[in-house]
Amino acid sequence: MFELDLVNLDELNSKTVDGRRFYDTPDGLSYPSVTTVVGILSKDDIQAWRMRVGEKVADEITRAATTRGNEVHKLAELYVKNELKEQQSLFDEKKSTPQLMFERLSAVLDRKLGVINAVEAPLYSDELRVGGRVDLIAEWDGIPSIIDFKTSSKPKRDNWIKGYYLQSSAYAAMYEERTGIKINQIVIAIAVENLEVQVFIKKPSDYIQEFIDLRKSYDIIHPND
Repeated sequence: MFELDLVNLDELNSKTVDGRRFYDTPDGLSYPSVTTVVGILSKDDIQAWRMRVGEKVADEITRAATTRGNEVHKLAELYVKNELKEQQSLFDEKKSTPQLMFERLSAVLDRKLGVINAVEAPLYSDELRVGGRVDLIAEWDGIPSIIDFKTSSKPKRDNWIKGYYLQSSAYAAMYEERTGIKINQIVIAIAVENLEVQVFIKKPSDYIQEFIDLRKSYDIIHPND
């Protein structure tokens, strides 16, 4: 059983416009999601990949990846909230790929997690002008951390996932703005098909300025958001 000491955070409404997600703040402002902002980094690469493999194949791969990711995230959410026993029937039959990926992820969480402060929690920043939902804020090896769960069909290299670091660093800044609590560590835990979980640990201070610059670039690309 994990120890939960959840911080109270304002719930946020969200909406999707032209494929971009926005969060409405309690003050009536609307900010693009962190994922939407970081997405401009890979937009050209994704478009080139879709042209290379074809729209039909790209759609099938994207749907499968989204389904896999959603299932692993949901299982992880229930697990860290100590609610997975209620879902035990999920594992009565032959295990799916997402369930196997989650089992490897849960083994890592058992070893690493301490007190949990937020699970699938809404965050926003008036300074950064972004919103989003963070997967997990908890102690990782005793250090308060922003923890982001990812899934992948193949292992990732460190230099491929800068967007993940920017995203989690923004969450750290948003959490500090909302609570006054500073987070000095980000953890990216990637559940990989048929392989062990990859864990990347970074400092948000190394990436937050790059996210700020990216947010400015987003304004240039989407001046009316």
